[in-house]
Parts: sequence; C-alpha cells; structure tokens
Amino acid sequence: MSAGPALAATSATVPLASPQPRLLYDACPLCSDAEISVLRTGDCSRHPLYKPVVAPVMTWMRCAACGHVFTDGYFSDEVSAEIFSATNPNQQPGAGFEQNRYTSARIVERVARHVPDGRWLDVGFGNGSLLFTAEEWGFEPHGLDLRPSTAEGLRRLGIQAHCADLTALDAPGRYSVISLADVLEHMPYPGEGLAAAHRLLRDGGVIFASMPHYDCSVWRLLDAGEANPYWGELEHFHNFSRRRLYDLMEEHGFEPLQYSVSERYRACMEVIARRV
Repeated sequence: MSAGPALAATSATVPLASPQPRLLYDACPLCSDAEISVLRTGDCSRHPLYKPVVAPVMTWMRCAACGHVFTDGYFSDEVSAEIFSATNPNQQPGAGFEQNRYTSARIVERVARHVPDGRWLDVGFGNGSLLFTAEEWGFEPHGLDLRPSTAEGLRRLGIQAHCADLTALDAPGRYSVISLADVLEHMPYPGEGLAAAHRLLRDGGVIFASMPHYDCSVWRLLDAGEANPYWGELEHFHNFSRRRLYDLMEEHGFEPLQYSVSERYRACMEVIARRV
C-alpha cells in the first residue's frame, strides 16, 4: 500500500454539556453577499444523533443575491467533535454491504465512463460501500472521514483511511476521482471543499457529488405535506438547488458533465463534474 498524504494535526476535545451557540454567518457562505434573511426554522431534536449540546431549533436563511439557502451558523470544532462521537448503525463500515453494492455499482459505472482507473478518494465514506465497489472496477480506494471510529473501522477492513478534513490534505494531483457523496451540505463553506478537491485531483479527474435537491418537485411535495426531513437535518448547513450547485462548481474549476436522480436518499441529486 502506498504512503498516504500529509495531514494537519488534530487536537482532543472535552465533552460539552449544554447547548452551544452556532458560529453565525454574517453573509452568504457561497457568494459573500450580506443581504440575507430568515426563511424558516426546523426542529433537529428528533434526529437520531441529536445531543443537547446543540439547540433544538435550526434557523434557515436565504441569500437575496444568489438564492442559496443555509443555516444561520455552523458548529464549533468542540460541538462537531461531540456530534461525531456517535454514528448511525447504517453508516458504519461494512453495514449493509450486499444491498448497498448495487446502488454503488451504478454510481461507479457512470464515473468510470469518464475516468477508468486511478486513486479514488471517498470523503465522508460512511459504510464504505462506494469504495468497496470502486475497488471492483480496479480503482485504488482511499477514505476520509471526520468520525474517528469510522476511519478506524475502514482501516480494519484493509482500506487506507484518515480521520481529517478534506482541506487538510496535502497531496496535489494525487487522485483521479474524489467522491463527495452527501458531503458538501455538511461543510460550513462548501467552496473551500471544492477548491481542495480541485487541488487534489489530477488533470481531467472528476468529482462525484450528491446531496438533497432544494428546487425539485419532490422537495416541494414533501414541504406541502409537512413531511420534509431536511429542515431538521442536524448536520446539514446548506440546501442546494441544481443551478446553484453548478454555479459553485464552475466557480471552482469544474465542468458539470452529468446529472442524475440519487438512489441513496430521498429528494437527492447526483452530479459528475470534471476538473478543468
């Protein structure tokens, strides 16, 4: 196995006992325009990983300039560490490996039409299904996740994995594919994640990104039935439309190549984009 990329050091944190304030945005986290206003609130207290270190009510904002929808703030490193100390059972490495293989295979097959081989970095790899399946196609699998137990679980299954933020990797041009499957909406500043992916990809490499689609009929129907789970999604800071995602990708040096409806989660979209 080849040596891994250099990583920034991380520090230990102590448990927190009471709700901590979010680090508030003073402008849109995508376009930096200061004209932002409250759109609505959501209840995250029923999320399976909820902890009282987070306030139960989430406030969602909208940017007047670019239309992006985002929470009023994001978590400190200490709050994030508290949340990341637990994991949903279906996101443990190896969970549901046979059932998930079919969904992952359809993703890998589409990606492989654009990039047939090389190192595949999966950011926020969860149960690891995408990496297990990419390896079947001949890709060299690498994982990155912010949950220490998840990274350790993947290493025990024989795949190189690190517990670190994407922006901490120092390996320019190392990867052929970087998957951000339901990841960008978790990043306080998604543009920084795309900039890091651009730096880490080789020329002509691709990213695969998936996330909830804020501007689709399924989303609006869920809203109409007051059954939309994403307004209370504890770890999400953003709700993207397809158009806003494409614009952000293009701003950071990516050309969108293919759009698909995601099979991974409800009301989600998938996009493959090439580094240019």
